[in-house]
Amino acid sequence: MLLEFSVANFLSFKEKKTLSLEAASISDYKENIIKKGKYKILRSAVLYGANSSGKSNFIKALSIMRYIIIYSSIKSSTSEIDVTPFLLNTETENEPSFFEILFLIDGIRYRYGFEADKKSVKAEWLFQRKKLKEEYLFIRENDGIGLSPIFEEGIGVEKKTRDNALFLSKVDSDNGEISQKIMKWFSDLRTISGLEHEKYTHFTLSMLEKETEKNKLLNFYNQMDLGFVDISVNDDLDGVKSKNIQTLHKKFTPDGEFIESKSFSLIYQESSGTNKLVDISGPIFDTLSNGRILVIDELDAKLHPLMTVAIIKLFNNQEYNKNNAQLIFATHDTNLLKYGEFRRDQIYFIEKDKYEASDLYSLVEYKDKVRKDRSFEKDYISGRYGAIPYIGNLKNILDNGSDN
Repeated sequence: MLLEFSVANFLSFKEKKTLSLEAASISDYKENIIKKGKYKILRSAVLYGANSSGKSNFIKALSIMRYIIIYSSIKSSTSEIDVTPFLLNTETENEPSFFEILFLIDGIRYRYGFEADKKSVKAEWLFQRKKLKEEYLFIRENDGIGLSPIFEEGIGVEKKTRDNALFLSKVDSDNGEISQKIMKWFSDLRTISGLEHEKYTHFTLSMLEKETEKNKLLNFYNQMDLGFVDISVNDDLDGVKSKNIQTLHKKFTPDGEFIESKSFSLIYQESSGTNKLVDISGPIFDTLSNGRILVIDELDAKLHPLMTVAIIKLFNNQEYNKNNAQLIFATHDTNLLKYGEFRRDQIYFIEKDKYEASDLYSLVEYKDKVRKDRSFEKDYISGRYGAIPYIGNLKNILDNGSDN
């Protein structure tokens, strides 16, 4: 389970910024909390902010960290590391990017992170905490890699680790027990785009081909009132051999008598909103079934606000989310501040300062204490919490563009 993610000197994030999923000591919506031993962990978190504030950059930071970890060991010695520092300050433009994440595996808390520029890994560390005290497993600095006696799987791997590769990934490729658990945890973390949802159609396709999984998805589609009564996967469309999704609709006479069912092509005959919901439903239900972590940028795009609320409730409600999956998403839908039933520590805002560096803060951290009975949506739109676009005088635009 994810406890915390931090990033610094990456894209629009200059200073270290942290999103925490450890619950604050507040009484809001206690059902939105997962209890794991001494930890109280949030089931979800939402990111708000104006266009170009840094929401997508924050999600990209988590996605890039995952990508680097998973693929580091198979890259060549000449491969560049896919990081971009904050380029609008002379202090940071040539410095490494920073990533750190805290998570639970089998009741043990791990803290893993690294600093890297495009050419090499500058620092890397892994700590664990089983009880009260945190202990290091390895620490990598410019002068080498220091191993704890309890991290035996790393012995001898130090010399095999390239400057542009992560030590953790290399230990995993040598079948290290702890590192394999951590790599699996990162593999189970999924980040997706709500705008490029077509990339995930294959995921839903594979689930629709399994009867049990299909029934889950179809029940969800029926609850969303999408109009079709059944959904299936066909292997042939217009003579072209390729898997495609078909929806089934009822056909009636002018008197309202049902006469037959009619198949529609999902991609060509259903709305863009229906296509998106079907595309992302695969990753959503896989995450719920396996207790994983799902991060979605622009979750609300193309979806009715009530559909977005329904997706959020799948995660925040223990009855549906029995395996303690977690959801992090970015949105512009302010309705969710009223109807999403979020705790104050689940609501995050991102905005840029006058130097174009992104700031990140939760509603519970806001400088002026916010009571749980406030109208969060009304306050946010009015600018009380920041993280909204400043709209200038549109009349000036029209006047400046006139012929007079």
